[in-house]
Amino acid sequence: MIARELEFEGHLIDSMIFPKALDLILDLEGEFEIVEFKVGKRKQDHSYARLIVFGKDEDHLAQILKELHKIGARIPEAEEVGLAEAPGDKILPENFYVTTNNLTFVHYKGKWLEVEGISMDRVIVIRNGRAICLSIGDVKKGDLVVVGEKGVRVVPPERPRKSTYFEFMGGKVSSERPTEKMIEAIAKEIFELKSSGGKIAVVAGPAVDHTAARDALAGMIRDGFVDLLLSGNALAVHDIEVSLFGTSLGMDIKTGKPVPGGNRHHLYTISKIIAAGGIRKAVEKGIVKDGIMFECVRKNVPFILAGSIRDDGPLPEVITDVMVAKAEMKKALEGIDMVLMLATTLHSIAVGNLLPSWVKTICVDSNPATVMKLMDRGTHQAIGVVTDVGLFLPILYEKLKSLKNS
Repeated sequence: MIARELEFEGHLIDSMIFPKALDLILDLEGEFEIVEFKVGKRKQDHSYARLIVFGKDEDHLAQILKELHKIGARIPEAEEVGLAEAPGDKILPENFYVTTNNLTFVHYKGKWLEVEGISMDRVIVIRNGRAICLSIGDVKKGDLVVVGEKGVRVVPPERPRKSTYFEFMGGKVSSERPTEKMIEAIAKEIFELKSSGGKIAVVAGPAVDHTAARDALAGMIRDGFVDLLLSGNALAVHDIEVSLFGTSLGMDIKTGKPVPGGNRHHLYTISKIIAAGGIRKAVEKGIVKDGIMFECVRKNVPFILAGSIRDDGPLPEVITDVMVAKAEMKKALEGIDMVLMLATTLHSIAVGNLLPSWVKTICVDSNPATVMKLMDRGTHQAIGVVTDVGLFLPILYEKLKSLKNS
């Protein structure tokens, strides 16, 4: 059998890193021998483990090491990172390294460089002595692309040293949880984060407009709890439709009953906003007087509306090139500390793919499958709240107002 020595360091037991490593080896039909294991005696102390991993041949061992690398395994000696030139624009060399969303370093010319802009399913290139995480579309001919796992170190997220809902080693979803208690905990987390200068992004779907959640989200923006809004054409259109006509999807927002001719209101809304020169101009001219987009403009909260093939119009601010929209979203998310995802499967997963694993992520949806899909696609730090957003947001906003006034 072929063998390789590896080491792990960190909160290996309570964050379940070491048990997960041993399970991975056995699941992949490998073997291991624990050479050394030092357990941290206090909760802030790191543990250390050194083990030998055995594979049937070089390819089998490489498969095991690739999986172990994702959860923080490292080779004891500091090897130089493997690099190969990109043969053309958007073309990658063989065996290029694919990133996780965890904190990552590469050993280049005797120094450990932190990879900038880390997010999942991307590549690492060395440019001007810096290690940068890029999408395939941003790779240029001649770029030095990291290949293999040699000289790459991943630091997986660990369980916080104090009890919290945001335990980053594996997200949790349950509709059986005491939702009121969880909302109170989330409100406290948001309030404390904002009080310490943190930034919060909201990813919202159009279902927010059809319920009392619209006023609550607008209130959160007005009161300074939101620093960035990410959404699509539909949220903005129906939000402004409520402001102009009192309907959303042609339904009276107060009674929930259809309004004669209301099915045309969203098209009337789009036409009015285009004629006004866009959302910001419509607010400045007094055409739009309330709502989510109104508060974003009034409070100078940036918003990015990503287009879809399903869009009517769309509104002038909507970015119809999805790759441009993704790049703008990635840039806007820099420095964000928490993301609140509200009733939108596609936008939640898209944003989740752009986030590093240390960003606190809360996904609220009435369908548990939405939260599971988000986690299955790599956003393991997400906390799932399975409930109706129309119930969740008003309670959250009331809790935030109470904290603000206390």
